[in-house]
This record gives sequence, C-alpha cells and structure tokens, in this order.
Amino acid sequence: MENEKGLMTKGVIWKQILWFSLPLLLGNLFQQLYNTVDSIVVGQTIGSNALAAVGSSNPIINLLVSFFMGLSVGASVIISQSFGAQDKDRLHKAVHTSIALAIVGGLILMVVGILLTPLILTWVGTPPEVMDGSKLYLRIYFAGILGVVIYNIGSGILRAIGDSKTPLYFLIASALTNIILDLVFVIALQMGVAGVAWATTISQALSGILILIVLSRTDEAYRLVFREIRFDSSSLKQIIKIGLPSGLQNAVISFSNVIVQSNINSFGPSAMAGCGSYTKIDGFAILPIMSFSMAMTTFIGQNMGANEYERVNKGAKIGLLMCCGTAVVISGILLLFAPNFLRVFSNEEDVIYYGTYMLRSVAPGYIFLAVSHALSGTLRGAGKTMVPMVIMIATWCIMRMTWIITLMPVYQDIYVVFSGYVVTWFSSALIIFIYYKKGHWLQEV
Repeated sequence: MENEKGLMTKGVIWKQILWFSLPLLLGNLFQQLYNTVDSIVVGQTIGSNALAAVGSSNPIINLLVSFFMGLSVGASVIISQSFGAQDKDRLHKAVHTSIALAIVGGLILMVVGILLTPLILTWVGTPPEVMDGSKLYLRIYFAGILGVVIYNIGSGILRAIGDSKTPLYFLIASALTNIILDLVFVIALQMGVAGVAWATTISQALSGILILIVLSRTDEAYRLVFREIRFDSSSLKQIIKIGLPSGLQNAVISFSNVIVQSNINSFGPSAMAGCGSYTKIDGFAILPIMSFSMAMTTFIGQNMGANEYERVNKGAKIGLLMCCGTAVVISGILLLFAPNFLRVFSNEEDVIYYGTYMLRSVAPGYIFLAVSHALSGTLRGAGKTMVPMVIMIATWCIMRMTWIITLMPVYQDIYVVFSGYVVTWFSSALIIFIYYKKGHWLQEV
C-alpha cells in the first residue's frame, strides 16, 4: 500500500485495489480448499456415487448455515464501531453477545440439520443409490457445525478490530489439517464418505477452538471471558438490525441453489457428480472477481468518506475493468482445458461429460457475473447496500427459480438449468449497470 494505515485516498488506484484484494483472495482460496479436497479424494478413491453424495450436500449445508453467517456482518459492524469509538463497555457486550449468538445458532443448526437431513434429501430428489452416503455425510457435518459458526463469528470479531491475519493463519492450519485427515481417514483407514465428513468436521472444530483461545487470551478490551458469555439485549437488537438483510439475502440465494440442485439430481448420480465437480472449479474461478469486489467496497467507502469523488468514479471504472478482464481470462482458460480440470475429480466418462457440459455452458457468462460483483462492491462502498441485495434476490433467486420451474417440465434438458445461470447473471448485470450509470448512488450520499 502506498499510504499509511491502509488508506486508499491517494496513490495509484489499480495497485491499491490489487494489493488490498490479495489477502482476501488467499483467505478465500483456503476456504474453498475444504470441500474441494474432499471431492478430489472421494472421486479418485471411492467413486462417482460418493462424489455425488458429497457434492450435492453443499447447497443444503449453505441453506442452513448462510443465514447465521449473514448475521455475523451485523456483529462485525457493531464491534468495529465500538472499537473505533473506544467504547469499551459496548465493545465488551457486543463481543460476548456475538459469541453467545454463535453458540446458540450453532446448536440450533446442529439439531435441525441432523433431524431434517433425510427429509431435505428426499425433498431435493436425491437418488436412492446416493441417499445413504449423502445422509451420512450431512449428519456428521452438522454434528460439528458449531465449530464452523464460532470460527466465522470469531474471525469477524478479529477483522472488525483490524486483525485480518490471525483468521487467515487459522484457516490455513485448518485446511492443511483437513487434507491430512482426508488422506488418513479415506485412503489409510478406508472410512469412505464418513472419513471425509469427519476430516472436515474435526478441521473446522480446530479453527473454532483456535479463535476462542486467541480471543480469551488477549489483554485488549475485546477479550472474551467465558463466564460472561450472554446476550445483551441492546447489542443483540443492533446486530440483528444490521445483519438481518445480509442473512436473508444469503438464505434466499442458498434456497434457489437448492432448487437448482434438485433439478440436477433428477438426471442421476453422474450428473450430480459432474456438476458438483464443476461447482468446485467455479468456486476457485470466481475468487479473484469476488476479492476485487470486496476491495472495491473498501476503496469506494474510504474515498467517499474523504469526499474524493473523482477517485470514486475512477476507482469504480478501474475496478470494473479489472473484474471483467479477469473474467475473460479465466473463462478462456476454463473453456480451453475443460475436460482436464474435471479429470482431477473423476476419471469416469459420464461424470466428465456432465461437468464439461456445465462448464462450457456457464463459463462464458462470467463476464456478466464480473459486472454484477464489481458494481455491487462499488454500491456497497457508497452505502447503497439495499440496491445490490434487491437486484440479486430478484434475478439470481426469483428469476432463476422461475426460469427452471417454467422451462424444465417442457424441455426436460439439463441445459435449461445451466442456461439459467447465464440468463440471470446477464439480467443482474444489466439492471445494476443501468443504476450505476444514472449516478444517483453518488449524488444521494
């Protein structure tokens, strides 16, 4: 960074966005490693049915977890405000309320997840041949979900007080632990799908425990005292007020993904395995775009606060070009080497066929996804958080589900599911670009 204390109100814009986004990219990269390593180990050592069981479980996990992760945004905002204002009493209450929320939320998810797993799997049309594996994987995962929630809330606390490195270190340690345990449980001990689930559960529990240790051993005002973990009504109301929109957005988008997954499930285990494998590739492919978008939010926010409106306009345009240029390069690489990427997960031809089919159908639409994320990051930095939320829900959820529900009974072709992504990405990009060009997001601040 060219400025002290992370300020981006002066200096070369593209360098600032790039350097700020790199730590975010690294953290997201290791986060993505979790389920990807699981899928690779399962696909190469157990088979396509097990790969389908693991891959098809992710939308269900996200559906139940994403709401509480959205609430963590509210916790981070309250904690960062309290920390910045040096309001130690408010900070203390916010930290302990956040951890209490994590514990209660984690326990609720554990019970609901374990009890409703068979019902949810039946509802999304999981084929009988992968039902047992999916049920086993999900129940073990939800048995350890508390660690996931505590890590996410705890890392949000640390980032709110300016510590982005510690959560990253713990995430790296957890990801490496997951890889080692996958190899031990699945290959050495032949535990199958259960081994993959336990490896993930133990690794995530480790990250949650490490976060609690760090918070409890600091001498700062945000120190966690276990016997004082309780809800403060004022802090809880503020957390819910700020975090609820993000939680609802996450939950609605996750629900639409479950609908998409249920339609993929109807084409059998090979389609589930192939599309699940591509989803892992997609997760890595969009990481640079997501990281640029988050960096743009900080850049725009700082320059808006400093009344540097010319830099705001330049930064928005440069960030948009960076996102779109990255999307074009990534799309080209994926389209060129599509089958090779899929063979990392499985050597079965049907699995590779469906994964390649989805990749070649969806990857050309990354340019629209880049526009959506870049301009969403810009608008959030300008304080217009409701605009991207409404657009995303309207297009990525309502429009996508309508597209699939309307056309699938008529055509019965999996391409209908794939094309739904591109159509809704294009729609969101078009709407948000029109809003961006009108300039109200800048004038109204």
